[in-house]
Amino acid sequence: MTNLALGAMEYGTRIDEQTSFRLLDAFVDAGGEWIDTANCYSFWQDPSGHGGQSEELLGRWFARRPGVRDRVKLATKVGCEPLFPGGWPEHVEGLGTKAIDAGIETSLRRLGVDHIDLYWAHRDDRSTPLEETVAAFGKHAAAGTIGRLGLSNYALWRVERMRGLAAELGVMAPSALQLRYSYLQPRPFVRDNAHDHRFGWITDEVLDYADNNPEQQLFAYNPLLSGAYENRADRTIHQAFDHPGTTRRLEVLADLATTLGTTRSAVVLAWLAGGTPAVTPIVGISTPAYLETALKGARLELTPTQRTQLDEVW
Repeated sequence: MTNLALGAMEYGTRIDEQTSFRLLDAFVDAGGEWIDTANCYSFWQDPSGHGGQSEELLGRWFARRPGVRDRVKLATKVGCEPLFPGGWPEHVEGLGTKAIDAGIETSLRRLGVDHIDLYWAHRDDRSTPLEETVAAFGKHAAAGTIGRLGLSNYALWRVERMRGLAAELGVMAPSALQLRYSYLQPRPFVRDNAHDHRFGWITDEVLDYADNNPEQQLFAYNPLLSGAYENRADRTIHQAFDHPGTTRRLEVLADLATTLGTTRSAVVLAWLAGGTPAVTPIVGISTPAYLETALKGARLELTPTQRTQLDEVW
């Protein structure tokens, strides 16, 4: 079961160590591979105003689970750690050579590993020349501390420019994109009101790009809208999604979930993971019940007819 990633953003802060370890164990025991975190997680929840708690917790988990590292594909990020408490989003480490060098050294130490399978640029840094960023990542890839390079919250033209520079410099090019995506879509031109990254969405253009560049793996964060698919009173769908298409899609989703004897969230994950191009959902999981829902979705295979039933709703 490879097409599901466990988001460890709140492990070590809101989610305590005992619960985090139990969820990590259950995920890997069920065949899960991808674990996704970042060097800045979760600075907004820690009194210090700095991140690193998630990586540190994962490092303790690896240390207490001999052999588990060989079963895990580990992803972390650099670029968004605040320079000082309260500095985000204007004052962050960025993607200069010094920041990347320090970021990967610190992440390796916290995690207690010698390499990172997928290293993400957390968001674009327009203040640093792309040549510098590409060369810095390439240096660490050549040293073996980065298995793959990914770009999160990037505009496609910047992705392509980085790929071109990587080819010129003879270094590793990005082969993964991480953006926000789900079955429900916000109204046109209101995405920025529902999300704090302007280029943080998988759009039709991104899907077409990935479909025509199969070496680019797509990852989607917040695929379950923070639990809003399950009609929880404390997790409502954002008003940016308030339009007739959402109503129609929720109706079809509910009908199909009932037919399959599962939840709407599980159907959404199956729709993402089994589509063309396939999208790897990153699911932040805080309870065993939520983990079971995610695992069911990852294992669920929709028939072509069921997929068409979902896709044709507009």
